[in-house]
Amino acid sequence: MTEVDLLTLEDALAEGAPVIDVREADEYAQVRVPGVTLIPLSEFVERVGEVPDAEIVYVICAVGGRSLQAAKYLSARGINAVSVAGGTSAWSQSGRPVEMGA
Repeated sequence: MTEVDLLTLEDALAEGAPVIDVREADEYAQVRVPGVTLIPLSEFVERVGEVPDAEIVYVICAVGGRSLQAAKYLSARGINAVSVAGGTSAWSQSGRPVEMGA
């Protein structure tokens, strides 16, 4: 499984699963899913050591392209990672809660 839907992400967040947002800092400041950790894709390789050790790591971006890249990168390194299909845009458009600001 390389992608999950918003309902799966919502359940994972409720259980305290780690979610990595791979968008850039300016995108993250505009709107984000509550509880995510920012590691921009442009810094991802250098900061991969910051990815928490967990049963599953969820990766999110704006719509799903960058998060899929990052999830595949993590999977190739033995980390069980999945991308969130639709990303932050779909999360926000669904009416789920968001955070804004730095």
